[in-house]
Amino acid sequence: MESGRPLDFAVVALDRALRAVFAPARGTRAPPAPPAAALPESERRTSAALMRVNHAGEVAAQALYHGQALVARSPATRELLRKAAREESDHLAWCELRLKELAARPSLLNPLWYAGSFAIGAAAALMGDRTSLGFVTETERQVEGHLGRHLDRLPASDSRSRAILEAMRADEIAHGAAAQAAGGAELPAPVRALMRHTARVMTGTAYWV
Repeated sequence: MESGRPLDFAVVALDRALRAVFAPARGTRAPPAPPAAALPESERRTSAALMRVNHAGEVAAQALYHGQALVARSPATRELLRKAAREESDHLAWCELRLKELAARPSLLNPLWYAGSFAIGAAAALMGDRTSLGFVTETERQVEGHLGRHLDRLPASDSRSRAILEAMRADEIAHGAAAQAAGGAELPAPVRALMRHTARVMTGTAYWV
């Protein structure tokens, strides 16, 4: 765990949560996408719903990495998690921008997604760095599949959202590979299944709410 006083941990954690959920997202990389084009209304609604799910997923990703980094045992693991969180901040900014372009709102339940994911991330990290890194690997593996399914569902004319999701998927693959190379342990099958079920609840709800 990071050295320092418990109050410092709480202040830092609260600040990160407020920024991730309520502050305008800030990325360091420009959106990897062509200019936005007008979509027919039915296609706009479909793209908006899918991008709302992805935005909620990026809020959850921030929380997972923040929770894991807070209680990571080794500086190397902590830095790996923080680096991934910084790159996920780009994803959050890209999804937020795309939602605005689509005249759509983010999920109303983002505070809940953040709180629950932070707790899950911290719990995984408390089981040790190898388990925490394995959790990253499995999470990113599942996110890769999720993004692939969304790419299949996007309207063909929405090239901007497609480019964003493809760039996100490349980063997620890299995060998972880095965590595995750093010593991530393979998670038991029941844990992987529970993770998939939990993700389905979030994505299914965020599509509408």
